[in-house]
Amino acid sequence: MKQCIENPNDVDWVKFWQEKLANKNDKDWDKAAAGFFKRTRKDDYQVALFDKLILNEDDTVLDVGCGEGSVTIPIANRVKKVIGLDSSPKMLEFLEKRASENNIDNIETVLKPIEEISHEEIGDVDVVVCSRSLNGIIPIDKVLSELNEIANKYVFITIFGPENKKIEKDFDKELGIKTEDFPDYNYFFNILFNMGIYANVERFDLNNYREYDSIEEAMDNGKFRLDLYSDEEKEMLRNYLERILTYENGKYFNVKDKADWIMVWWKK
Repeated sequence: MKQCIENPNDVDWVKFWQEKLANKNDKDWDKAAAGFFKRTRKDDYQVALFDKLILNEDDTVLDVGCGEGSVTIPIANRVKKVIGLDSSPKMLEFLEKRASENNIDNIETVLKPIEEISHEEIGDVDVVVCSRSLNGIIPIDKVLSELNEIANKYVFITIFGPENKKIEKDFDKELGIKTEDFPDYNYFFNILFNMGIYANVERFDLNNYREYDSIEEAMDNGKFRLDLYSDEEKEMLRNYLERILTYENGKYFNVKDKADWIMVWWKK
């Protein structure tokens, strides 16, 4: 007999979140770092993100899961100081390289997994930004509690929207494998609600589809898990992309190949 839950607030959303991630395959971010550094460019995601962030020139900011600096660098140009935290030493190496190339000296880096973040170590900052970095975090309630304590003014988080990774999911169907299944954003909102954090939720209006100079670039763009594919599956991916991508004006593209991101944010 199924147990009836009388109060929706009694649902253990953290448990549901963790169950979704029980079989996730961690990515080798050190290996991926060079590709991310090479591909970084301003796109409509960044435009949408910076349109929502509330920052001023005297702020200190913690950029969680900062990677190679695609968000950290432009934030640093707008605030007093940025702390970039990431678990990949290679990503932080590229971030420091990019900061040096742009004559930026107000970035401090912290090498640490997001799962181990703590207010005791980081201290207080004005604003916490988690750009595309929390989708796969299993101890999500612990991390959110620490981030909420670290921030004095605002917390801004972006997570997958319902239509993200559409062409990747279609390819996995062709392979006959189940797409890596991340928790939906409603889990995230309800986890926060049960923690007493009443967040704002906005969906980015992203219209730009991705464009590639070659099929190889379309394969090696960070969306497909090439590290998990066999040589035969990589060849199948090549054939799949040749079939679904249109070539026009020197670029390959598919109008369904675009990001879908949700921003969840709150004021302290």
